[in-house]
Amino acid sequence: MSDTPARLLELLTLLQTGRERTGTELAERLGVSPRTVRRDIDRLRGLGYPVDATLGAVGGYRLASGTAMPPLLLDDDEAVAIAVGLHAAAGGTVADVAETSVRALAKLEQVLPARLRDRVTALREATVPLYGLLTGGGDAPATDPAVLTALACACHRRERVRFAYAAADGAPSKRHTEPYRLVSADHRWYLVAYDLDRANWRTFRADRIGAPRPTGARCAPDRHPPASDAAAFVAESITSHRARHRALVTLHTTIEDAAARLPEGTGILEPRTPGSCLLRTGGDALDWLAYRLGLLGVPFEVHEPPELIAYLRDLGTRLLDASHRSTAPPSSPATAVSPAPQAAVSPNRTSSTRT
Repeated sequence: MSDTPARLLELLTLLQTGRERTGTELAERLGVSPRTVRRDIDRLRGLGYPVDATLGAVGGYRLASGTAMPPLLLDDDEAVAIAVGLHAAAGGTVADVAETSVRALAKLEQVLPARLRDRVTALREATVPLYGLLTGGGDAPATDPAVLTALACACHRRERVRFAYAAADGAPSKRHTEPYRLVSADHRWYLVAYDLDRANWRTFRADRIGAPRPTGARCAPDRHPPASDAAAFVAESITSHRARHRALVTLHTTIEDAAARLPEGTGILEPRTPGSCLLRTGGDALDWLAYRLGLLGVPFEVHEPPELIAYLRDLGTRLLDASHRSTAPPSSPATAVSPAPQAAVSPNRTSSTRT
């Protein structure tokens, strides 16, 4: 490992495990000579890291216990950028990655200097994840970490903020807002804020926000978004303009399985119970919506729109009738025909369809 800063960080990680490590062991782990290890130990001490050394055949190095750790060997932007990435990963749907990211973020916050710890804490407290947002956003524009932290601090402090904003067609505008929450979804970040000039709640793409500037004025204490939470508001705003028919569907499978079955860009998933999740999707044609839901291969329940419920009821009746009338060709041996999936409404349910 020839990169000295990276090697020092790796050495620091090895030393803070709580047990002594010999110079030979450290040299093997780092791929350098014992002499280089000794020089790196001296560098760490010069930076303020309390590295104790024990002489003898079983001696070695370790960080002194009970000593406050000095800041990481990162500049401000690097530390915050790492925290942003860890926080985004912590809000993901892959359990092992999410849990590991939470632990890493907690360790990072412990060793950050106070000025950076405040920024990272604000980011954590002002951000909520939106699970399963399928934006097809592999090519989504990058969001400036400085913009995210500035917005997070404004949310955390309940402070009004002004910024430049570019609409979807590129038209520039100036916004004066009361920020509420940042929502992380797939490859994008969204700001939920009350637009003071337009007197209404809005969702802003963070990658289209420029030069956020806190004004010092406080947000109205009794103002809340018109949804159960910020993530729900973003989900609603994203799906509201995408399609002619907007559908709300319960999928009776885990959110991880549903995300794997859904093509990218076709819906938003929200956790409901351990064995089910809510899908917000849409389409311009009812038949296309119905076929897509049927091809998922899991039981589902449509809550809206009523036109889709009626279409599924009619489609299910026609498919079941066709299966009853279908027979094997006369010239071929009789073959069992499995009934087609039935889309039906429970007699005591009038607002949903389960299939």
